[in-house]
Amino acid sequence: MGTLKIAIQKSGRLNEDSIQILKDAGISINNGIDQLKAEASNFPLEVLYLRNSDIPQYLIDGVVDIAIVGDNLLVEKGKNIEVIQKLGFSKCKVSVAVPKTFEYNSVKDLDGLRIATSYPNTVIDFFNSKGVTVDIHQISGSVEIAPNIGLADAIVDIVSSGSTLFKNNLKEVEVILKSEAVLAVSPKVSAESQKIIDTLKFRIDAVLRARKSKYILMNVPNDKIEAVSNILPVLKSATVMPLAQEGWSSVHTVIDKDTFWEVIDQLKSAGAEGILVCPIEKMVL
Repeated sequence: MGTLKIAIQKSGRLNEDSIQILKDAGISINNGIDQLKAEASNFPLEVLYLRNSDIPQYLIDGVVDIAIVGDNLLVEKGKNIEVIQKLGFSKCKVSVAVPKTFEYNSVKDLDGLRIATSYPNTVIDFFNSKGVTVDIHQISGSVEIAPNIGLADAIVDIVSSGSTLFKNNLKEVEVILKSEAVLAVSPKVSAESQKIIDTLKFRIDAVLRARKSKYILMNVPNDKIEAVSNILPVLKSATVMPLAQEGWSSVHTVIDKDTFWEVIDQLKSAGAEGILVCPIEKMVL
């Protein structure tokens, strides 16, 4: 069997989250400080630590087989690259921001103005779709300072918490797209590598399902089991086991963490008691 090559960002939060999901998928990576390449000890995988903005081109050229990358970069530099899994972390927005003193009513207010950005293709596509013409100033790094030094009238940049915009007296006025980390595949991937990708994706799917779910156990009077079961969004059916105390059963199931508290409130109202909640390490379907 060959070795699959995966690209991840060489530093920052995306790097940490990418390494973590691979580890959660049971892959042990022997990476040291400042290494640009590392091999997994228990899976046919080689990790290349690359500059984030370069990753789409490495995929296009087939230098790497897959990558964990922000899909905003694929929109900018790799529209034809296939995304096989959204990973749910490193979420952000690509947004238009203007000085706080700018009286903004609609995107038409930016017609003819200067826009500083690191995402020229994304900006061109967005404003063309709105019938607005802008003067693009492509810069890399510290985009948010451009209006303050007179380089641009507005910016298009990544926004996470919005604190950087606030510190630079800017306000978000349009969201061009929402982004998160994704697993992307090179269009030149070989059939042999595709088999390894399928195995890796299977593992990552199990990790992501587990992250989105909670395992709950509860004590339920036997005459309330039907009412409780009707509330539970289970995989197939809840597990019901009799307790030592006559007339009671233990009910086990999995619920979505996003609706956790709503479901818990309903279960308590339906008669469930002693509800225990446990994290799930992996969930294989």
